[in-house]
Amino acid sequence: MSSVVKKRRKKIRKHKYKKLRRRMRHKNK
Repeated sequence: MSSVVKKRRKKIRKHKYKKLRRRMRHKNK
């Protein structure tokens, strides 16, 4: 799954990635 996230990371805009990052952290915990 991490490989998919890395590929998406490049396509997603920086400000959009910031919002996604918050959700990812909650899912990780």
